[in-house]
Amino acid sequence: MSATTVWITPENKSRLEGLKRHPKESYNDVIGHLIDMAVDDEPLSEEAIRGIEEAMEDIRSGRLYSEDEIRKEFGVEE
Repeated sequence: MSATTVWITPENKSRLEGLKRHPKESYNDVIGHLIDMAVDDEPLSEEAIRGIEEAMEDIRSGRLYSEDEIRKEFGVEE
């Protein structure tokens, strides 16, 4: 296995430190967990794609509700 040196800011190093599952976990493992969370190997289902397309059409057609309209309809107060 080869290693590569990567420069990161002290702030990002601190953030990575905070994501460790245990104190002795390597930064490589932390980065691996982040990559696993960010990359979705499963493609969207046809149903999900249709839902997205319908939502996009609603947006293009102006079929939208403001947050205030939704709050009023459901009786939610701030």
